[in-house]
Amino acid sequence: MEIRAATDEDWAQIWPFLREIVAAGETYTWPRDVTEEQARGMWMPTPPARTVVAVDRDTVVGTAKLGPNHLGPASHIANASFMVHPDHGGRGVGRALGTHVLELARADGYRAMQFNAVVATNTAAVALWRSLGFEVIATLPEGFEHATRGFVGLHIMYRKL
Repeated sequence: MEIRAATDEDWAQIWPFLREIVAAGETYTWPRDVTEEQARGMWMPTPPARTVVAVDRDTVVGTAKLGPNHLGPASHIANASFMVHPDHGGRGVGRALGTHVLELARADGYRAMQFNAVVATNTAAVALWRSLGFEVIATLPEGFEHATRGFVGLHIMYRKL
């Protein structure tokens, strides 16, 4: 598996699984009916943010985006989002992307990384981020309306780089 900068050509492979993940309504705070144009604008941002893909042979198996969590005097804190193609879960793609993005953030001069919205019921993601040194610094009770579980907590997670 190779992790590299995403190109415009990668979008054709990212969009189908991104759409599936968002439409499921279990892990992302995006509108479940997000359009392709909206999604592309949010997932493929302009610098200083960047998007990467994990590729196995010629198949995009996961993707992540990295950028400042806020602007101005708070721009030294990074934020990142991750998606792994559901057909390729459990193979270490998320861990590889997480490790890669942490290295990119450090190289870009960020001092820490904050995840603003990790759904508390997404136990695999919470466990992965904890194993990579993140801690839950707050939980917004009933901050996320899960498609099948109703209102559940939404974690804010943090790690110093």
